[in-house]
Amino acid sequence: MKVAYVFSSTNSQKILKEMIIPQLENNTHGVDVAGMFFFMDNTFFLLNGSEMGERLRQIQELNGMLLMACDKCAIERGIEDKLVIGAKIGCFPQLYAALGEVGVDQVITL
Repeated sequence: MKVAYVFSSTNSQKILKEMIIPQLENNTHGVDVAGMFFFMDNTFFLLNGSEMGERLRQIQELNGMLLMACDKCAIERGIEDKLVIGAKIGCFPQLYAALGEVGVDQVITL
């Protein structure tokens, strides 16, 4: 099964940092993660030089998943050009196009 995550809540950091990332790093997550999309302050998770951003970048290098920050959210926070290598910014049309190509079975919003 292929899933995509949308991180929109303030609780996302704990779930991503303590559950999802370690499972992906240990190859125990149980599904293929096709992509992750980040809203509001969660765009900071993709910040170049941050622990979480670097861990996500390393996972992306291994499995090719999409890492995308909401364009408006990243621009409002002044980080649109400070994201980890390989991360993109965009809105729903870009997200749909990117994930449509890989055949996502389920989208999970956290």
